[in-house]
Amino acid sequence: MQVLFLIWIITGVIAANDDDPSCEGLTGDALELCRDAGDVGTAIGVGLVIGLWAAVDIILGVTYGIYILSRRRQP
Repeated sequence: MQVLFLIWIITGVIAANDDDPSCEGLTGDALELCRDAGDVGTAIGVGLVIGLWAAVDIILGVTYGIYILSRRRQP
């Protein structure tokens, strides 16, 4: 599961580094602003994936803990 989230983040960052077709034809400050906006969007996306990753880890951890506690032998 961890590898899937890591691959998701890496591919998202790599895809964001490709030239954005919406920035074509822009020059100077407009081009820089367009690229910076894309970087902000990438950061927000990566942050959301990391938040989802943490939530899934917590849910799976609690579920596993409950499972282990329910399988314990009672004295």
